[in-house]
Amino acid sequence: MNASTAATTIDPREAAHFGALARDWWDPKGSSAMLHRLNPVRLGYLRAAIDRHWGLDAQARRPLTGRTALDVGCGAGLLCEPLARLGARVTGIDAAPENIAAARLHAGAQGLEIAYRAGSVDAVSGARFDLVTSLEVVEHVSDPAAFVNGLAAALAPDGLMILSTPNRTALSRLAMITIGEGTGRIPPGTHDWDKFLTPDELKALVEGAGLAVIDMAGLSFSPARGFVVSDDMRMDYFITAVRA
Repeated sequence: MNASTAATTIDPREAAHFGALARDWWDPKGSSAMLHRLNPVRLGYLRAAIDRHWGLDAQARRPLTGRTALDVGCGAGLLCEPLARLGARVTGIDAAPENIAAARLHAGAQGLEIAYRAGSVDAVSGARFDLVTSLEVVEHVSDPAAFVNGLAAALAPDGLMILSTPNRTALSRLAMITIGEGTGRIPPGTHDWDKFLTPDELKALVEGAGLAVIDMAGLSFSPARGFVVSDDMRMDYFITAVRA
C-alpha cells in the first residue's frame, strides 16, 4: 500500500506487511475491513471535490470520462475500481507485487480495464494525470517529502490531487493503534504513530512541491453515523491541492 518517487522511499517492511494481506484485500470482513468501511466516505469526498474542481454534474454517472487518474499505493484496487466506473482511465501503483496481482485478478473479473504496476510513482515518470490520489499511504513511506514531490510531478496542469492520512494526535493513537490494532480490527503492525503527519506538516510538504492547498477536511467517527467527513481532523484528514 506504499509507493514513492524512487525505490529508496519505499519501506520494504511496509511493502511486505501489506503484501501479506493481499489474499483477502477484497473481503469486507477480512484484514482490510476497515478500508471497506472507509471507502464510501472517501469516495463521497473525492466525488464532491472532482465535481467542484471541473464544474461537473453531480448527478452524472461517469463524470471522469475522458480524464486520467493515478492512485499511488493502490493496494488491491479498492479506489481504482470505483474511479474506473466513474469513467476515468485509471493507473494504479503499489509497492507490493502481491497487491498488484490481486488487483489485476479482481479488476479482470469485474470487466474493468485498469493499468496496474508494481513499484513506485517513477514507474509513470513523465506521464501526467488529471486526478492523482494517495489515501492512507504517506504515513508508510520512508521519505514523505520525496513522495509528495513525486505525486506533484505526476499532476497535470489543470489536475487535482487528493491525499488522506492519520493525524499525529492522542486520539489517532488510541483509535488506530490501541483499539484498532489491539483488538485486531486493524492488522497489528499496520501503523507507526511516530510517522503520522499533522495537517500543518503535510500542507507544508504539498506547498513545498509547488502545489496550492484548496481544501482540508477531517475524516472522523460518529457513533450515530459511522465514518463521516467533518471539521474534526484529530483522527484522520484529507488534503486537496492543485498546481500553484
